[in-house]
Amino acid sequence: MSKRERDDDATKDDPDEDTPSKRQRMVDGDREDVGADDQAAGAGEPKIKSESEDAGDEDDDTIYLPKSTSRAAQKRGAECPYLDTISRQNLDFDFEKCCSVSLSHVNVYVCLVCGKYFQGRGLNTHAYTHSLETGHHMFMKTDSGRVYCLPDNYEVIDRSLDDVRYVLNPKFTAPDVARLDRDVKWARALDGSEYMPGLVGLNNMKSNEYANVCVQILCRISPIRDFFLIPDNYAGCRSVLVQRFGELLRKVWNTRNFKGQVSPHEFMQAVMVASKKRFVIEEAADPVDFWSWLLNSLHLELTGGRPKKSSIITHCFQGELEVTTEAGTGKGKAASASEDVVERLPFLLLGLDLPPAPLFKDVLEKNIIPQVPIFNIMRKFDGVSVSDDIRAGRRRFKVTRLPRYLCLHMKRFTKNNFFMEKNPTIVNFPVKNLELRDILPLPPDAASSKYDLVANVVHDGKAGEGTYRAHVHRKVEEIWYEVQDLRVVDILPQMVALSESYFQVYELKPATGQTEAAAASSTVSAKPRGKRQHGAVAESAALQAVRLAEYFRGCVAECDSAASGLQD
Repeated sequence: MSKRERDDDATKDDPDEDTPSKRQRMVDGDREDVGADDQAAGAGEPKIKSESEDAGDEDDDTIYLPKSTSRAAQKRGAECPYLDTISRQNLDFDFEKCCSVSLSHVNVYVCLVCGKYFQGRGLNTHAYTHSLETGHHMFMKTDSGRVYCLPDNYEVIDRSLDDVRYVLNPKFTAPDVARLDRDVKWARALDGSEYMPGLVGLNNMKSNEYANVCVQILCRISPIRDFFLIPDNYAGCRSVLVQRFGELLRKVWNTRNFKGQVSPHEFMQAVMVASKKRFVIEEAADPVDFWSWLLNSLHLELTGGRPKKSSIITHCFQGELEVTTEAGTGKGKAASASEDVVERLPFLLLGLDLPPAPLFKDVLEKNIIPQVPIFNIMRKFDGVSVSDDIRAGRRRFKVTRLPRYLCLHMKRFTKNNFFMEKNPTIVNFPVKNLELRDILPLPPDAASSKYDLVANVVHDGKAGEGTYRAHVHRKVEEIWYEVQDLRVVDILPQMVALSESYFQVYELKPATGQTEAAAASSTVSAKPRGKRQHGAVAESAALQAVRLAEYFRGCVAECDSAASGLQD
């Protein structure tokens, strides 16, 4: 008796036994009879065959399984009947790329019809089930950009999908980055609306406007923008915060977006994890605190945890400050020292103290809003003025090295044991040509000491409440814009100078051979106001601020004369 006959006899004796030969014949689709008992037991079950088998014996109960998912076939776009079902207006790649069913980040695919994320594409996976239930067949893998048709499971190769891949992962080259400050470029979204690449609205998911204004400022810092737009510059850094920040900047500067705004959802998720929920989406925070934390975190991640190592952050924002503490004051080293303690410390921003607001009202029973020039409050760092502090002691500050981008923080909020109070003092500052040499004793090797304003953050409302908005300068157009979440409008430069500034960023002007008089008389170039370009004011911002101040003085004088006439 042969081995085949012995196996058949053993199967007939025990119909329920699962022998290797029986399993092999069932998987391979062997058409030989496996015994009367086997036929009776499997009479009510459908037959399972693969697509590679002979399709001549078609049966209603036969289930055809797709080919192996690891070796999917490829088809051109003309061969796929579902290519036109892709709905680009439903695609949103700004949110966290995790499966909407299993919440897993591994092997995630996005449905190109409804925009939802699902895991896997093989049998019994969520993407495979979604394609059968809803009739959505086009799926793209989020990490590679390859497109597959399910449940047939073949890869679709077509050039019409390149725009979807570019929106999923925007890419910039060195020539593209070099043209950002030279070409005035506007883009059009799918709904027909126009937007400015690099100056788009950021979605406020609940209370993350403090982060939105900081991101808008960092998008205007040219070295920061140029560094993070090319991922090869930080390819060796595995920090999620650095990667998400680079992705956000590339989406903001993308010229082929499907919509005219960007949602910083993935970036805020990385911020929540990196800050250990110090900064969250649901609760408002101070943009200055977030700015300091973000710059220090990016610097530590880029340098591998070595704070003294140089990075793009320190190259842009770091300056040097000489701090002199009088002997016998404070609770530090100077408390027991016989001589003044002199230290040189790096800084990323400077805090400016505002004069206290008046306690009493004027004759018209209205609170007087005081004004102070920025030159007065910056004398804190002239090396002569003394700052008293119980813990730190009596200290004098002197700037010994100017940063490329100077960050100034106006300390408007004071907190006591009972409540927080806001100082409404208006700081008068020039939009262009802020000369620090007239205020601070700068080192003689400083080639230039003139700064131009890049961005200005304003707080509206009461202390502990209110909203933040940013005034940013678009260098390629020489126009100022006001940005608050999704709202982007152009404004005049003198309106920037009249706001309650809370945080400012200045850019150091390159040293040139022109005289101070020529620099002071420099004006903003005028451009025609059209559909894509807004006109700029031809006169200098400083001259217009003076004229506007004279106008307000005249209005106040008229109000005083009218009040005196009523009293008479």
